[in-house]
Amino acid sequence: MTFPAAFSARGADRQTLADALEDARARTLLLITPLNDAELRRQHDALMSPIVWDLGHIAYFEELWLTRNLDGPIEFVEMPGLYNPNEHPRRERGELDLPGLEACRELMENIRVRVLTRLGRVDFDTDSPLLQDGYVYHMVLQHEYQHNETMLQTLQLKQGMPYTPAVRWPIPAAHTVSRGDMLRFPGGEVELGTDDLAEAYDNERPRHRVVLRPFRIDVHPVTNGEYLEFMSAGGYQQRGFWSDQGWRWLEETGALAPLYWARGGDGWTTRTMDREGPVDASHPVCHVCFHEAEAYARFAGKRLPTEAEWETAASWDGTTGTKRRYPWGDAPPTRDLANVDQLTFGTAPVGSYPGNLSALGCSGLIGDVWEWTSSDFRGYPGFESFPYPEYSQDFFGTEYKVLRGGSWATRPGAIRNTFRNWDYPIRRQLYCGFRCASDE
Repeated sequence: MTFPAAFSARGADRQTLADALEDARARTLLLITPLNDAELRRQHDALMSPIVWDLGHIAYFEELWLTRNLDGPIEFVEMPGLYNPNEHPRRERGELDLPGLEACRELMENIRVRVLTRLGRVDFDTDSPLLQDGYVYHMVLQHEYQHNETMLQTLQLKQGMPYTPAVRWPIPAAHTVSRGDMLRFPGGEVELGTDDLAEAYDNERPRHRVVLRPFRIDVHPVTNGEYLEFMSAGGYQQRGFWSDQGWRWLEETGALAPLYWARGGDGWTTRTMDREGPVDASHPVCHVCFHEAEAYARFAGKRLPTEAEWETAASWDGTTGTKRRYPWGDAPPTRDLANVDQLTFGTAPVGSYPGNLSALGCSGLIGDVWEWTSSDFRGYPGFESFPYPEYSQDFFGTEYKVLRGGSWATRPGAIRNTFRNWDYPIRRQLYCGFRCASDE
């Protein structure tokens, strides 16, 4: 749909929003192009939904927030029924009477027509925080982006023939990165979080100041080669490297290597979607849980960074005393800057994106792998839930650990220096790795 060229007083451009919605949907449909109905409806793992459930949930979430909840008061936070995640936990979704792809696409298209029609007459010049700066549209866009990444996790777990992408971008050649280097932050007062009300989630707000002690942090994420040294040194067998919770996880799972690694006659191999081959020492290690990351850090004589340290290394420019939206500045991620936006379908060698440097000098803080931090997921001082507590507030506590930085499977619109991901410390299906830190 084409809208007249007009901007509201709040800065929400209808055509830009419509184009972004169409781009998000085109990517969702591109990812499922190689799949048949049976593959879309199958629950490939109890941790993940059938992909057709994700499609229906994306559609109904969009309908709820971009039609029914626009005029307030908020009616629901999740649409009741088949695609409500609270009514139907993931482990049960494979037993639901889910439609086929054709019916699901028709549903998505019908809802999109209503959404675009409503966009044409929405009043952005309002005091409603949902509409100011187009916030609710950005929220729905990020919701679809995040489900894209969840779908890719499912496709990595896919039963039967491995998933073969319809489009695949080349991975750039590596640039030289010094092994094991760390950078020093001298300590002092820094700013964390954001006051952005157009795109940032409630858990990223408010912007606030903290004082950090001096610390060191790795230039690049821990690589497969470095992690192999931990494995070769008996890292999975030595109790001293593991926390009590980590050792219990290790005993329960019998893990001996990152997820999707296998020992062959000539060494370790790994698989990403339909590509399998020897573990490449130059790539960041991926698909390790928090406990594995923590154990490696102890082996290396280091620790995991706090999320405050991670965000400082990514965003703080000590020369100017200002924050950056991304490590390299305020320009959004592109294919040349960082390994994001999904279509490489895998990690790249560390140092492959020489422009992906923070003011401190850290490499690859955005893209390739989500990075575990040592921090529990909690609200910032002055936190206010918006637009509903089930997104963030209900997860605050000690159960979840924070991850930062996005992965190759993250769309550019769903990542920034302040973005906070969180999950259980035992999760490995995420595209997750880590870098280490140390005290002075």
